[in-house]
Amino acid sequence: MQKVEEIYWLRAYGCVAVFLFHWLDHINQRVDNVVTDLMRIPLVLGTPIFLFISVFVFAIRYNKQVPPGFLGQRVKYVMLPYLVYGFIYSTAEWVRLLNSDEPVGFISNATEYFIFAGWHGYFLIVAMQFYTAYWLFTRWQLWRFNPEPWLWGSCVVSMAYWGLAYWLEVAPPGYLLWIAPLGWVYLFFLALVLVRYYLPTPPSAPQSQPVQLPAWVSVLAWPGWLIGMVACIVMATFAGWLAFSSKEVWVIPFFVLFTLWAMRYLKGRRAPAWVRYINAYSFGIYLAHPMFFAITDFIVGPSTLPLVVYAALLIIVGSVGSVLLNKAANTTTLGAMLFGKRLKV
Repeated sequence: MQKVEEIYWLRAYGCVAVFLFHWLDHINQRVDNVVTDLMRIPLVLGTPIFLFISVFVFAIRYNKQVPPGFLGQRVKYVMLPYLVYGFIYSTAEWVRLLNSDEPVGFISNATEYFIFAGWHGYFLIVAMQFYTAYWLFTRWQLWRFNPEPWLWGSCVVSMAYWGLAYWLEVAPPGYLLWIAPLGWVYLFFLALVLVRYYLPTPPSAPQSQPVQLPAWVSVLAWPGWLIGMVACIVMATFAGWLAFSSKEVWVIPFFVLFTLWAMRYLKGRRAPAWVRYINAYSFGIYLAHPMFFAITDFIVGPSTLPLVVYAALLIIVGSVGSVLLNKAANTTTLGAMLFGKRLKV
């Protein structure tokens, strides 16, 4: 498979962004102000980056035809960790609530986690939908159509989805609102648009030169647009107008501008060893780090240490624990399937 250095950078950024976003959830127990809100701005891109990469990488690897057993492999290495970690997190929450003033039944709590995807593993459900969509994309030969108009239409659809859902105060159980594909469909088409300019032209084609980027990509990749977008977000933050998650209307144009700029700026910049190291364990870190945050809270408590010490301890335990768990799990094939396969980089 063609190695795209930009993807290594983006995956590392996405992993760190998700890690720090959840880290801030714990820090906010001690301090919650405009500074921590500003810190969340670059972190809301974490989940969209992972979803964008999931389509981009498969499009680079398989292009117009996926191999037999494609979906079966995705179920094995994506849905099994969903079940394993879902059981770990749901059981831990059930035990916590059992000792509180609001106990819940084991089955009802498990339903919240497994059926309603009420934990951070909801990302895996969305990713599985993307894998299925890409399988259909190749099976129905939809690569014959230009994806650019679909990108703009999907941006409107995703923005309308999140906007209407929050305006109408739609609140289904768990994270069912979040796993609906309409809120993420723009990422699918953004990946399909950009990957076309990385795929090599077949030698039998009339021209052996790669397809050139369209003018609008070069225009929107200009950093001034991204800087202007960030400035608007910062001003809206000070005004108290924004909520901070990856599931917000303003995140969509922000992510598109960021990705276009990043793919252009990072092109040809070889990812160093530390970036590749994060890539290798990114899936394991994504799945396991909240568990190690919870263990830290259980052992030392969120308010027993000075804030700086507590914050540093969360980062150390969360990152080292996640990597060591993933290393141990990947000593066997079964362990990799259950706890997250380490990427080969």
